[in-house]
Amino acid sequence: MRIGLVGYGDGGRYFHAPFIAAARGVELAGIVARSPERLAAAAADYPDVPVYPSLTALLAAGGVDAVTITTPPQTRRELVMEAIAAGVHVVADKPFAPDADGARQLDAAAKAGGVVLGVFHNRRYDADFRTLKKLVDGGRLGRLWRVHSRMDLDNPHTLEAGPTGGLLRDLGSHLVDQMLFLLGPVAAVDAQLDMIDRPEGPTDASFTLTLRHESGVHSHLSASKLNRLAVRSFRVYGDGGSYEQSGTDVQAQAIFAGRRPLDDLAGWGYETEALWGTLRTAAGAERVPSEQGRYHDYYEGFARAVAEGTPPPVTAAEATEALAVLDAARVSATEGRTVRIE
Repeated sequence: MRIGLVGYGDGGRYFHAPFIAAARGVELAGIVARSPERLAAAAADYPDVPVYPSLTALLAAGGVDAVTITTPPQTRRELVMEAIAAGVHVVADKPFAPDADGARQLDAAAKAGGVVLGVFHNRRYDADFRTLKKLVDGGRLGRLWRVHSRMDLDNPHTLEAGPTGGLLRDLGSHLVDQMLFLLGPVAAVDAQLDMIDRPEGPTDASFTLTLRHESGVHSHLSASKLNRLAVRSFRVYGDGGSYEQSGTDVQAQAIFAGRRPLDDLAGWGYETEALWGTLRTAAGAERVPSEQGRYHDYYEGFARAVAEGTPPPVTAAEATEALAVLDAARVSATEGRTVRIE
């Protein structure tokens, strides 16, 4: 699969391009960038890959089977629609629409156009989350009661301001998708948002969410970017025991340190033994080895979906479900009440 990357900011440069390059059966065939800084970065990182000034120019050049849209959130809808109209398969960065209704429209357009539309909820492939999911799927905790998930990042410069930004749509998209993937559909939401004033408008800068899942399990999610904290943790309770783990966002840290998955695919994405989680049951405490973090698996799965006509790793319908939870969370925080999801 030949894929074009539309957008070469932090998302395109660090969370897409290296993993496209590492994915089997996938070739980075073009990059769309505009600013002098991003043009220079793309040329330095991938000197053999052509760079285009727009998606229109990339599509006109031909030769791509799919595109990844990783431009600012408010621009994504029109670019996704342009790609669909051209008959090109699409990976849309999260959040791929402003709300659940907009997401349903994009899903319907992709189905009508006969193209695969996937959403880049890459944190299903985090080392810590994959380790937790293996424990849960293996029944090691018995019947689950509740899950606590915390993601505090110390990078205030990446907080997108104004009504199209905010942390709920950013990190909230990831944390909610993880819990939907782990625990199933959500029946009701309680939320609190911490707001700040920015020139672009009021912006949610941190949040806490309580999700009541249809299974009876409840999950508790929190995140921040402005509080000078860097903590990623899971804490899980079930009738068979508990599990606790504090990680480091190991793939992102490696990328920002200048490493790439292609440098060492076999050793990529593992937490060090000092950061392994602990499972506590009646049999005692047990350290749980890290599963491998593998964002490149997303692109390999997407390539299979394009080739075989199977669903992509994260479907538009699944991402729409996450957006419905985020929509409900905003209503809950604004009106101070529990919001049920129909």
